[in-house]
Amino acid sequence: MALIELNNICKTYYIGDMSLPVLKGVSLKVERGEFVALMGASGSGKSTLMNILGCLDHPTSGQYLLDGQDISRLTSDGRAVIRNKKVGFVFQNFNLLARTSAVDNVVMPLTYTSENLTDRQCRQRAEELLTRFGLGDRLDHEPSQLSGGQQQRVAIARALVNRPPIVFADEPTGNLDSHTSKDVLKILRQLNEEEGITMILVTHDAGVAQHAKRTIRIHDGMIVDGAYGGRVSVGGNS
Repeated sequence: MALIELNNICKTYYIGDMSLPVLKGVSLKVERGEFVALMGASGSGKSTLMNILGCLDHPTSGQYLLDGQDISRLTSDGRAVIRNKKVGFVFQNFNLLARTSAVDNVVMPLTYTSENLTDRQCRQRAEELLTRFGLGDRLDHEPSQLSGGQQQRVAIARALVNRPPIVFADEPTGNLDSHTSKDVLKILRQLNEEEGITMILVTHDAGVAQHAKRTIRIHDGMIVDGAYGGRVSVGGNS
């Protein structure tokens, strides 16, 4: 069973009497432990697709199976439960709380889970992750006291603190220089190879996408390549 399976997913936004179709019958599979790049230009639908995959939004029609569970039928609260347990996010703009220490930024997702961890256990888990990423001496630093690369490493630690099986990295190097970008992509690759975390890298940049082991290309709301690990026709049909 694939970890992620989409069958004919459509997403349409409605503005008054106008309808704006963004995803037009997307079908794809991602196996457990894959490192996949979801690549497309601005306006291609890749962000909408990531939001559905990450349980942030729901499709207008079609079926989304995550680890065998039909996510497309869940309520907003139901998706939130799945998201908190199974999904981690890394964003281009880091999305760290400005006046909060690195360690407290990492601890934050643990407050939304059902894990019965004490405050001390939560902090210990966060400290271990930050130390692993070379930030053991920056635990109490706020984001403004950290470089862009350090902030992104804090964001990666935050994405991992709930130990999710899937991490979505949405343009994770967009605000970083080329050297720091390589370091961040190396961390993502190591997490995939050493811990088996399923990594979905969302990008418009072919140079970033090449760090993944498979590239799924989306154009005008349709998958045009890579949906099942090989060439597919427009519309996502194998």
